[in-house]
Amino acid sequence: MSGSLINDLMTSGTDGAPEPVVGMGVTILMWSDRHPGTIVKVTKSQIHVQGDKATRTDKNGMSEMQIYTFEPNPEAGISIFRKTKKGWKNNRGEKLAIGYRDKYHDYSF
Repeated sequence: MSGSLINDLMTSGTDGAPEPVVGMGVTILMWSDRHPGTIVKVTKSQIHVQGDKATRTDKNGMSEMQIYTFEPNPEAGISIFRKTKKGWKNNRGEKLAIGYRDKYHDYSF
């Protein structure tokens, strides 16, 4: 479980989630923050995700309303997510939403 109801709702379970394919966008769901990524490798039980670069484009300051553009970051690290009954998780407990990129920074922490 995360610290954010929104992040919990965004978690891709294994049933009904899009089939992961190389090049597809994903969102890494942390406690309350979200980070964009790209699938770089898929196996039967794992998804390898490389972090994307997110550039904030709004002028809303420290607010809930945040707008970003995304681009690949070939220098970023790769996280491995394993298939579980409740969705995709990595060894840090982060979850994965498959099929779209999103970025959110929770300024309350």
